[in-house]
Amino acid sequence: MDHRTKTIRKVTLWGAVGNLLLSAFKLVTGIIGNSAAMVADAVHSLSDLVSDVIVLIFTVVAGKGRDKSHDYGHGKFETLATFAVSLILLAVGAKMVASCVSKVHAVLTGGLDVEAPGIIAALAALVSILVKEGLYQWTARVGKKIDSQVMIANAWHHRSDALSSVGSLLGVGGAILLGGKWVILDPLVCGIISIVIIVVAVKMAAPALAELTDASLSEDVEKHIASVIESVDGVQDVHNLKTRRCGHYSVVEAHIVVDPSMSVREAHDITDAAEDRLRAEFGDEIQVTLHIEPSCDAR
Repeated sequence: MDHRTKTIRKVTLWGAVGNLLLSAFKLVTGIIGNSAAMVADAVHSLSDLVSDVIVLIFTVVAGKGRDKSHDYGHGKFETLATFAVSLILLAVGAKMVASCVSKVHAVLTGGLDVEAPGIIAALAALVSILVKEGLYQWTARVGKKIDSQVMIANAWHHRSDALSSVGSLLGVGGAILLGGKWVILDPLVCGIISIVIIVVAVKMAAPALAELTDASLSEDVEKHIASVIESVDGVQDVHNLKTRRCGHYSVVEAHIVVDPSMSVREAHDITDAAEDRLRAEFGDEIQVTLHIEPSCDAR
């Protein structure tokens, strides 16, 4: 297991432990403090364990590297995990929206008889916000550092829980200070939060889906790749450039045009130099395939 995979595994395991302990804490305080919102929040925290398990399983597979059955490595398993976690986050957001609409309707029509919750429920919500936002910041920072989209997606599961607890805190606090009807603050705030969560989930799912369907890298990146290759002495032109992502690394294929009078050894040295420059620019794990063409045959 490489260092990158070990890092993802360590951070995700600590997140899973945090989710488990926090779920138990919020469940107990929700029952003692007579807060249905906090009990629901506990279930939300527990559901985050599903995404933790997905990340742990798929990133271990993604870190296997190349083998006989996967010539390009297992990088897309990490992309698949990102897509799965994004869908779970999308489902969480949609469920929150449905719950918020139902609660707002119940409060406005008098169909929800609310008993003021205890102060311990508000304290539990505050603890949840601090813990889950801390897990978000740590997971997202490490995810960006090692270029792991699945960690960033999982970080947003932590933040969705923190944001959900913000709504619970407002609802519980409103009910304690202003009376039972002010629990409507909980679904109103959660409704806004759920929309944010849904937008984030879609933004993470879209590039993951594009990668799974072998979408090319952006036009700007492809231009940069071509310019790096063309900067090598002896390269006259670059065409038939094909690119795609495979997990956290890129796959590049291209035809490079060289002087037809040079030897095979000289042409080979040019491709080596081009590959070295691409690795220096985009990382050692980039996979490069270059085809040599003499200028008289280039098309």
